[in-house]
Amino acid sequence: MILFSAKISSKHHEKLKADHSNLEFIFCDNMNEAKQHLHKAEILVTYGGDLNDSLIEQANNLKWIMVMSAGIDKLPFEAIKKKGILVTNAKGIHQTQMAEYAISMLLQVYRDARKLYQSEKDHHWDRSARVQEITGRRILIVGTGSIGQEVARLAKAFRMKTIGVSRSGRSKEYFDENHKIDNLEELLPRVDMVVSILPSTEETRGLFNFKQFQLLPDHAVFLNMGRGDLAYTDDLLKAVRQGEVAHMVLDVFEEEPLPLDHPFWSEENVTITPHIAGRSPYYTRRALEIFEQNLQSYLADKDEYINKIDVKRGY
Repeated sequence: MILFSAKISSKHHEKLKADHSNLEFIFCDNMNEAKQHLHKAEILVTYGGDLNDSLIEQANNLKWIMVMSAGIDKLPFEAIKKKGILVTNAKGIHQTQMAEYAISMLLQVYRDARKLYQSEKDHHWDRSARVQEITGRRILIVGTGSIGQEVARLAKAFRMKTIGVSRSGRSKEYFDENHKIDNLEELLPRVDMVVSILPSTEETRGLFNFKQFQLLPDHAVFLNMGRGDLAYTDDLLKAVRQGEVAHMVLDVFEEEPLPLDHPFWSEENVTITPHIAGRSPYYTRRALEIFEQNLQSYLADKDEYINKIDVKRGY
């Protein structure tokens, strides 16, 4: 039996049932609804944040967890590993919308869009906006997977110098340079903007601290659309308030939703978006395409899964 705790529309229900009429599906809107069926589920489709050790313990027949997102940092990996459960995710479906988000946010900062929007709201003909160009700038992209490569591809349209940082440092398409994460500090002083797309792992938590921001030129823009624990609030606030960076664009945070009284809201040189970089009207369709391809492998007992997760490493 295939159990969905991930809420999807009825049109997707009907398509899955029509395409796989020999399989049993149970569609729920959340884990509160789904947990009564968990003991008999062989496959669970989830968004990843609704599982814990206790639920995994109840899932006596569970063989495969399909996470309908790229983020898997909230999964109870020890319990999953103990039961030998396969985990796959939807990595790769975010590249178009997240790359568009990154470029659009950088353009808004460089074109001083915030000032222009306020002038429009105030009915004020104010031509004092400090307009700059992103063309020819040096962009450091931290994370060179599918999303990072798409950011780099779009950056090339603006004739940017694209520098990639990853764990391996392997050469990737659309990057002029590729470096290991170990070389991060020596790269920071020579870039104009940083875009981070890193997941949350033991290696990435707190990777950017005040020291790293000090190494950036004071005109640099820092954009984080990966995970909120890449840089902690105190370091971010200190860096922007002391002018170590010119502007920050933050889509992810240590605490979400961001509290109403959080100091980020009041910072002139911080742009906040509510974890929407990965939003797309095509999100569910793309995630289910990966699920269905992996379902064919599962039913054929072939170890040919897209985005198979190393449960020991957590990614």
